[in-house]
Amino acid sequence: MRLAPLSLLVLLASLALGVRASEVLVVSSELSPAYQEAADAVVAELGRREVLQLPLAELTAYRGPAPRLYMALGTEACSQLARAPLSTPVLCTLLPRASFERVLRETGRRTGAALSALYLNQPPGRQLDLIRLALPQARRIGVLWGPDSVANEGALEAAAQVRGLRVVGVPVRPEEPVFAGLKKILEESDVLLALADPQIYNSNSIQNILLTSFRAQVPMLAFSPAYVRAGALMAVHSTPRQIGQQAGVLARGVLQGQALGQPQFPLQFDVSVNEHVARSLGLRLDAASLTERLRRLERGS
Repeated sequence: MRLAPLSLLVLLASLALGVRASEVLVVSSELSPAYQEAADAVVAELGRREVLQLPLAELTAYRGPAPRLYMALGTEACSQLARAPLSTPVLCTLLPRASFERVLRETGRRTGAALSALYLNQPPGRQLDLIRLALPQARRIGVLWGPDSVANEGALEAAAQVRGLRVVGVPVRPEEPVFAGLKKILEESDVLLALADPQIYNSNSIQNILLTSFRAQVPMLAFSPAYVRAGALMAVHSTPRQIGQQAGVLARGVLQGQALGQPQFPLQFDVSVNEHVARSLGLRLDAASLTERLRRLERGS
């Protein structure tokens, strides 16, 4: 009786367990439509035979062959994979920059070929360019700095200076009320730039912030289309599908022998506009036109 080669035994064991070999193992922090949309875009970019999807809760039970790349969707999956003793590189995505940097601090890891990220939030220059396109008279950009967003202060200041804009920033400490800082910002700014920071912008505070800024006639540029629907003037954002497509391109590079590089911001994006708020401010803004103009500006055309 001939013994099967070890590789065949591994393959048969994997098939018996219902597990197939995969090049990219996508680990989702939870089961949600957004994570599935991103994972589907990765599959569309790479092909279904290259990708295996698992929720984080099932990762410890995985006994299949090691992939060539782990892709973490969301902060919790990123944190767990960054802590694991893996020889395979990890690409984290669908998480804000502040969350990824917190994972780095907590694990003592550094970015590079073994661990990198594709951020969910937008680069500062893109946000400021949208303000210049939609609100050409605005010069003073109000920002409330919380513990997560303050890491962006230097980059935002530099991007504003290049564009002839001025950042009016007010720090908000964890023990301080948001609205004292908000009042000062609204008195001194032409537009309120909301940055993803759960201490400041959350389900308990957003309605009051939007109402206060609306009454002060200071428009808000938000980071989420949900905030636009709630009353912000506009937002520039990337969809899970757009993030997943870019993550798939990065994954293909790894499969072709390229190393993961430094973290990236999204390349693809859309602009959302609350037309009712725009009209109340005497503005005529078209989301599709702003999206195309902003894309052309980034392409240099």
